[in-house]
This record gives sequence, C-alpha cells and structure tokens, in this order.
Amino acid sequence: MHTTAAYAATSATAPLAPWSLERRDPRPGEVLIDIRYCGICHSDLHTVRGEWGPVEYPLVPGHEIVGHVAAVGEGVDRYTVGDAVGVGCFVDSCRSCAQCAAGEEQYCEKGMVATYGSVDPSTGETTQGGYSTRITVHQDYVLRIPDGLPLDRAAPLLCAGITTWSPLRHFGLKEGDELGVVGLGGLGHMAVKLGVALGARVTVLSTSERKREDALKLGAHAFEVVGSDRGAVRRLAKRFDMILDTASAAHDYNVYLQMLKIDGTMVLLGIPEPTPVAASSLVMARRRLAGSLIGGIRETQEMLDFCAANGVASDIELIDADGINDAYERMLRGDVRYRFVIDAASFAV
Repeated sequence: MHTTAAYAATSATAPLAPWSLERRDPRPGEVLIDIRYCGICHSDLHTVRGEWGPVEYPLVPGHEIVGHVAAVGEGVDRYTVGDAVGVGCFVDSCRSCAQCAAGEEQYCEKGMVATYGSVDPSTGETTQGGYSTRITVHQDYVLRIPDGLPLDRAAPLLCAGITTWSPLRHFGLKEGDELGVVGLGGLGHMAVKLGVALGARVTVLSTSERKREDALKLGAHAFEVVGSDRGAVRRLAKRFDMILDTASAAHDYNVYLQMLKIDGTMVLLGIPEPTPVAASSLVMARRRLAGSLIGGIRETQEMLDFCAANGVASDIELIDADGINDAYERMLRGDVRYRFVIDAASFAV
C-alpha cells in the first residue's frame, strides 16, 4: 500500500482540505501512476457539494489526471515504468455489455465506474480521484499521453477535450462544415480548437461581447452575440451544420435550433434546467436535438493522438493545491481562462 497525499471534501459545505488515503500496489493488469497534474472540472464542484445526488464523504475529486507510470502489475503489456499516461472520467466498466464491446464504456449498461464517487466492484470501496499524488488503475482504462503534448495542458483533454471531440466525430463534422459553439468556457474553448483543427468554420455564439477577443484568439472564424431581440435568429437562420451547446445555465434551445440547416444537429453537453422545445423547431427542417456524454477509451486515445499531431491543447491556469477552494469560487464566477489545473507536487506529504 502507498500512503498518498490528497485534498478531499468532508461534507457538502466544508472547504476541501488536506487528507491522505492508501493506494494499493498494482494487482495483475494494473498500473500505479505518480500523478503530476490534475484538472479541475465544473462537475467536481457539483459533485462534492451534493448537487448531483448523495455523496459518500470524504471524497477526493478529480478526473483529468496525467502523470507517469511508477509500477506495473503482473501481465501488464501496454505500459512500462516512466511512460506518460492519463486517466479520465472512469476507471472500470462491466467489460461484457454491448457498449463495452463497442468501445463505448461511458455508456456501459451496468454503469461505468467513475474515477471518483463510485463503488469499486473489486473492493466495495468508494473510488477516489486525482486531487492526489498517486492512483492505481487497470491498464485497460489508462491512456497514453503522446510526445509533444505538454502534460499540464493535456490534463483537461481527459474530460473537456473528449466531451467535445466525441460528438464532433459521432455526428460527422466534416471539413468545410459550419459549426456553432454555444458558450466559451472549459468545454467551449476546446470545441473551438477541435472544430478549427478538423477544418470547420467555427462561430462562437455568446450572450455578450465580453469574450469576442478571446474567441478569435482561440481560432474562431466569427463571434455572434445572441440577444433577446431575435435579430440573431434572423441573421443566422439555417447557418450551421452542427451546434455544440456547452452552456450550463438555462437558455432557450429553440433560438439555436432555428440556426441549424436542414438535417442539422444540435448537441447538448451542458446540463441546464429543462427547456421546452417547440416541435416546429425540429420538424420544419428535419433537425436533431441530441446529447452526448464523454467518450470511450479508444475514442479518447484517438483524440489525444489527434491533438498531439495538430498542436491542440487546453488553455490553463496552473495552481497549487491550497488554491483549490478559491478556484471553485472563481469557476462559479466564470473567472478562468479556461481550465484550472493542479500541480500535484504541491500536495502535502
């Protein structure tokens, strides 16, 4: 066993604080990873504050994990000590259902085992995440970080990157397509970068002028303010082949659906309060309103390899562990460009 420094939530209202846990030696097929960086995702905040359901405390969040292999168990044939690797949003699945067999473990019919806050089927204990210095994971759920990707900027790719990559690929974004991106946060900025790298013409759709300069610096070809006067709907009617909606605040889906071409697809990535959808918004142009989660291991590795080959990485603010609680408050204010990443070397031993 390895005593591991971490930061944990002890209740829904208490600040995250230093904690320690035991990580097991690698069993057959497993690797022990020395964590170097871990991204902070908005879902970390929702989870530890009990906003998405009951939580077993103490809980160590974090599912954007990168580091190096420190030890391998018997039979490990994909990784060796020293390899740069990552762990994303899940660390196990049933391995036998149709979805697992298809490489879409995120939709495991028995439920994926989340990197934190799930029950580990092999131990019965609650999984603990990447706000820590070590983690032990089966090699089937470990990603290889390609050469050329900076480790700190690669960490958010394990969630924000794959969450935007998966729908772009699944719903068939092509070179030359018009892509709209609703919201320019942790997910939105990756949607812009990946859409541009895939050859689409990307437009950021925002409710204010505040992020125009940022959007264009990230590579967006256009920036449109979508207000309440319906002018943007008329101006952008039937403009886009696909819209990725990353916004988590309540908003009117019908406004954006009108901007899709015939057979266009709008994909929800955020989880706002329910919004009524007018049937005519879909029926009159054979449009689709869809949702998407993260991606499976195979698709995530594909995304990492693509990012390395095309110079795509997340824009981050690197922080020490004692800045986690402040980072949470800043996330709530939208004060981050565009992902906080924790330097794991700053965890107390």
